[in-house]
Amino acid sequence: MEVLSQHQQIVEQNKAFTLFSWSKQGGLSPLNLEKAEGVYLWDRDGKKYIDFSSQLMNVNIGHGNQRITDAVVRQMKELSFVYPGATTQVRGDLGEKLAEITPGNLTKTFFTLGGADAIENAIKVARIYSGRSKIITQYRSYHGATYGAMAAGGDPRKHAVDRYAAPHFVHVENPYFYRCPWGTNSMEECGEMALRNLENIIKYENPNSVAAILMEGESGSSGCIKYPPNYWQGLRKIADKYGILLICDEVMSGFGRTGKWFGIDNHNVTPDIMAMAKGLTSGYLPLGGTIVTDKIAEHFNENHLTIGLTYSAHAVSCAAGLENLKIMQEQSLVDNAAIMGKYVEQVVEGLKDKHPSIGDFRNTGLLGCIELVKDRKTKEPITPWNAKPSESEATYKIAKRIRELGMFTFVKWNFIFIAPPLNVTKAQIDEGFDIISKALEIADEYYTGS
Repeated sequence: MEVLSQHQQIVEQNKAFTLFSWSKQGGLSPLNLEKAEGVYLWDRDGKKYIDFSSQLMNVNIGHGNQRITDAVVRQMKELSFVYPGATTQVRGDLGEKLAEITPGNLTKTFFTLGGADAIENAIKVARIYSGRSKIITQYRSYHGATYGAMAAGGDPRKHAVDRYAAPHFVHVENPYFYRCPWGTNSMEECGEMALRNLENIIKYENPNSVAAILMEGESGSSGCIKYPPNYWQGLRKIADKYGILLICDEVMSGFGRTGKWFGIDNHNVTPDIMAMAKGLTSGYLPLGGTIVTDKIAEHFNENHLTIGLTYSAHAVSCAAGLENLKIMQEQSLVDNAAIMGKYVEQVVEGLKDKHPSIGDFRNTGLLGCIELVKDRKTKEPITPWNAKPSESEATYKIAKRIRELGMFTFVKWNFIFIAPPLNVTKAQIDEGFDIISKALEIADEYYTGS
């Protein structure tokens, strides 16, 4: 009888008694991680991985920061849980801090457990406040995996539950200049066409039925599609013209990820509602939030706010969030994200001559994505959008090589994502791209262009 190592026992126990997200359960080979520090992870065999995805784009301060541990312990010694109708010192402190760092007149936060329910509650607030039902979103977007959030997004993972989808979501094209739906010649023109398309859709759908336009502050897992410089400003004008609310999803792009506190700060726009999570605690504990403007908050002084969660404003999670934001400010991690993001762009630019499979690179701060193609002229993707397993040979090989060489990052279709923790250094960026460059040699083998 084969005796399993401790490493193998843990993997087999996890596979036997737990379900893994977004995957066929048979044949899984999950990472069996034991510890993490800074931008590195170690598995139980002692193998070291550089984390170029902040696990899932959320560990913004880096791994293993014991200041979060200490803050959580202090809070638990004082008070672990109160019902969400009670006040705590840490709840008020975190709410005040968020009002300070968010744009414009966003002032009051309803705390959630994560990103999907931050989106769910943003949608609820918009509908209750406006008395309207429809939400306009983009096809190439992801807003979470609960029914409402999944219906809001355009990610094809929702197709498995399409027949049960939440109603009243209307999708529009992205201003995706690299693959512009309108075949435009400039990013600005692509943005103008996208805005024109969006306004036409609103007219077709009846403006008086549209509660909100919901967009990511900066595009994330759909391919880091860059917004044209005119796009968010145009969204604000259209929303104001028709009395529609503007919801900004900052779940992934928030808390320094894009070199600003929030992705939308790159566009000088204030939304009416903002959803946040991930970097709020850098993933150390679950926490999200839906923050609204003073105007919306005042409305609910006299009108019932019909939302609620048992664990809303959980004191221990709030303690993690507050300490996390202190660390980000004291260590200037938002500024470092901007500086390191520029360096990442220089490195990738240098790789383009070496690797013809790099079709495009889109990046804001430390939220970036390499798009791989078979031919730069035709832009044929190395793996199609929403590819079947039989069409994903190149992606599987690239992802496997990256992992073998000691890197964890998100590889999807023809995308390799670049999103290390915000405390990453130039030397660590060089280390990571040395691995990516070796993996791109596989992508180059599929290149058919001249």
